[in-house]
Order: sequence, then C-alpha cells, then structure tokens
Amino acid sequence: MRVRTGSVSDLPAAMGLLDAAVAWLASQGRTGQWGEAPFSSVEARVEQIRTMLSERTVRIAETDGQVVGVCVLADEPLPYVDPAPIPELYLQLLVTDRARSGSGIGRTLVDDAVEIARQRGVAQLRLDCYAGDDQALVRTYEGFGFALERRFTVDTGQPEPWPGAILRMQI
Repeated sequence: MRVRTGSVSDLPAAMGLLDAAVAWLASQGRTGQWGEAPFSSVEARVEQIRTMLSERTVRIAETDGQVVGVCVLADEPLPYVDPAPIPELYLQLLVTDRARSGSGIGRTLVDDAVEIARQRGVAQLRLDCYAGDDQALVRTYEGFGFALERRFTVDTGQPEPWPGAILRMQI
C-alpha cells in the first residue's frame, strides 16, 4: 500500500468508496450515520466532497493502483464543531474500502495524518464521527489512539438529532 497526495481528480474513487460504505452500513441496518441513499445520488454531498478534495489536504491510499482509502485533513473542523484553542490538524473525512476491512488502510491513513501534523508542528489531531448505535466507530478511532473529548448532537431536521463524538490525539 502506498499513500499519495490526492486532488479533485480522485472524486470518482472517493464517491465509490463512500457509496460502498453507505451500502455496507445499510446492509447491517445501520443507517443512522449516513442514511441509505448513495452519496453520489445527493448533489449536496457530491459538492461537499468535491470542495474537500479541491481545498484541503487529501491523502489517498492505493494498492496495486486502486484507491482503497481517502483521508481529508484541514486546519479547522467542520462548521458544527468548535475550533480548538490550540493549533491542530482536523481529520474531516476518512473512508476505506469495506471489502478490505481489517487490512490496515485506516491505520495507515491515520499514521500518515499524524506525520503531517508533526511536520506542521501542531499540538493535536482531532476528528468527529458518528456516535450512535453500537459506538463501533468511536471504538475504532480509540483503537487508533484517539481519546474521546466530548459528545455532541447536530439537528438535521429529523425527529432525532444526529449523535456525534469529538476525539483527540495529542501529537
């Protein structure tokens, strides 16, 4: 596996990974995170990912020339998360090939993000993630070395707010 810098030209691969992740979650009845509709079928989501790939630090994991993971890093969190009082790198998106689950793609991209944070001289790496259902995603990030900072909710206009967690890793 190799990690390279990505760009908006990686949009089709990123959307494919996101669509596969939504389908995988839905197949398990876990629609609370991203719903059931493929990312590529919602123009606002496509534009969000296009903007991320155009304006932020994008890291792409590849195996045999195939994109197997996408990580998007920024100097600030997404709008629904308060900025940190200290310099940080914020992991805004991490998606990996569900067919290769357990092969270390996520760990490789997180390790790469830590190295970028060190190079930039920032004090921490943070992210937010879905914190509903069985908390599996929170535990996954804790396994990568992140610690729970706090929980929060986002009003999405649905009957129940979207449950999230902010996790932090000291650099």
